[in-house]
Amino acid sequence: MENWTMGLWQACVVQEEVGTQCKDFESFLGLPAELRISRVLMFLSNGLGLLGLLVSGFGLDCLRIGETQRDVKKRLLILGGILFWTAGVTALVPVSWVAHVTVQEFWDDSIPEIVPRWEFGEALFIGWFAGFSLLLGGCLLNWAACGTQAPLASGHYAVAEMQTQCAYLENGTANPSV
Repeated sequence: MENWTMGLWQACVVQEEVGTQCKDFESFLGLPAELRISRVLMFLSNGLGLLGLLVSGFGLDCLRIGETQRDVKKRLLILGGILFWTAGVTALVPVSWVAHVTVQEFWDDSIPEIVPRWEFGEALFIGWFAGFSLLLGGCLLNWAACGTQAPLASGHYAVAEMQTQCAYLENGTANPSV
């Protein structure tokens, strides 16, 4: 029994007796159009994901850089979420496109029975999982940035607030106007 799988970077044959044998593609220009475009989109997805990680990292409340500029931090979180969402889309498009072409060619009656039929490889499922994870992460990051008002990360604000509350308690009133 043989299984033929083709990914973005190599084609593999899995045989029961021999094991897995893979061969890298030799020429970028010799590839079909869907594989060339898919490679570019996957590089773009990786770059957007890394950029989203960096941008959203600077927008975190636990980072003390720009802690008084909450609106800038919120915008950085939203931009990071948008970049994650875009990275997810640019990962899902080529993976789904290659899967669609694989299914079409597998069931094509015009291809003789002698020619091997390509099947889904493990990387296809990993690509779907990664794309959906990036989409979910981007949505959650935007929801968290837009949905809640985070307090300032600095500790001296909490201490100052606690000192004013203690002063009210020493006076025996809970109302600051007394």
